[in-house]
Amino acid sequence: MSCGLGAIILVFMLVKHNVNDSSVELDNLQNDIQQLEEKKLKAQQIVQNTKAQLAENSRTENTARKELAAKQAILSQTSADIELTSKQLELLKSAIKTIKVLKKDDLIETQQVQEQHYLLGLKVEGPKIAILVDNSASMTHEKLIDIIKTKNGSSQEKQQAEKWIRTQKVVAWLLARLPKNSDVIVVAFNEKAKNLGSANWAKANSSSTINAILSDLNTLVPEGATNLQQGLQAINTFSPSNLYIITDGLPTKGESRYKSLNPFASCSSLSGNSTIISGECRVKLFKQTIKESAKSNIQVNVILLPLEGDPDATNQYWSWTAATGGLVLSPAGDWP
Repeated sequence: MSCGLGAIILVFMLVKHNVNDSSVELDNLQNDIQQLEEKKLKAQQIVQNTKAQLAENSRTENTARKELAAKQAILSQTSADIELTSKQLELLKSAIKTIKVLKKDDLIETQQVQEQHYLLGLKVEGPKIAILVDNSASMTHEKLIDIIKTKNGSSQEKQQAEKWIRTQKVVAWLLARLPKNSDVIVVAFNEKAKNLGSANWAKANSSSTINAILSDLNTLVPEGATNLQQGLQAINTFSPSNLYIITDGLPTKGESRYKSLNPFASCSSLSGNSTIISGECRVKLFKQTIKESAKSNIQVNVILLPLEGDPDATNQYWSWTAATGGLVLSPAGDWP
């Protein structure tokens, strides 16, 4: 009995002794459970985020695939267009090869290859064409101050002057458009007249004729007074059907006996007492020159280059050319 009672007491004491330890263990277990729950929630959140990211990636991938498909379609269409264009180009090349190229009538090369470079209304025509080229001192520049400076320069400086180079281009332009069945003669004039190339009519379709004219033109030096009457008298001996004059203003010298003519009483420059001629006297001189030396049966066309200080030139030349059925033209600065 004693032994049994002692065992019971011992068991009771042991149970009583472990009561506090059980409570601590329970708390620890609860803490562990709580931590596991938190980890579970975090894991679930990560899973949800991952699923959302995968869904977004999937949408992005689908969009990219659609864009790629669209670009591939555009590329395919572009390739087809390029192939079609290449075929059309080959057909065009083949068609060009079959086009017959007309023989060029121009005997010299000029820079005017586009329609806008041609002078509106001016056509080089006629069976016998005469060209008068003014090579006086004023044909070097447009402004008087520049003309005066060049007068005192060398022959080379005069030949390289801007307006004189332009004059040579105008002559070349006319020569390049001569009718192939025409005859041509070219005369340069300042205080005297001089035939260029040939002393008589030459065939317009002869390259040697054109080259000889241009060669003589290149040797001229623009200097001296403007004696239009000398040029007209030289041309009249050939009886041309059409006359083309390249000049820049009214004449400053003539061949008449002006001292005996009353209208010229105030024009001392024409009687030898002055070196300066007024605009009024130039008009009188021009009218007298036309009256004495211009033939009424010749169509006259004038290419009037710019010159400072000669405002009456356009009107006077216009009256003359209109009476013959011709034109007076003041070309733009970039022609020819």
